[in-house]
Amino acid sequence: MSMDCYDEYVPKPLDTSGVELSEELLELGEALAKNVHEVWSAGRIADGWVKGPRNDDLRQHPCLIPYEKLSEEEKDYDRRTSMETLKFIISKGYRIVKEEE
Repeated sequence: MSMDCYDEYVPKPLDTSGVELSEELLELGEALAKNVHEVWSAGRIADGWVKGPRNDDLRQHPCLIPYEKLSEEEKDYDRRTSMETLKFIISKGYRIVKEEE
């Protein structure tokens, strides 16, 4: 298999460095990070994966645990995804407004 198609790919995510999230959106980002992990875990489990030392052949992954039990490094992976998603939404001119309860 040729790797030529991969050599040409240069990721170009939207620059969101100028976007600051409010305290309320930071809290939303943390909840979103937890949900990202829950969705990932549910998908893995549905595909037959179990908790164990990382082994793709045996479908084992050590992060098939509740979000709260993940290391901060693992949580940061999900946080980057959620925070960058929120920043992307804001940078595109959308507003995120919480409805009054």
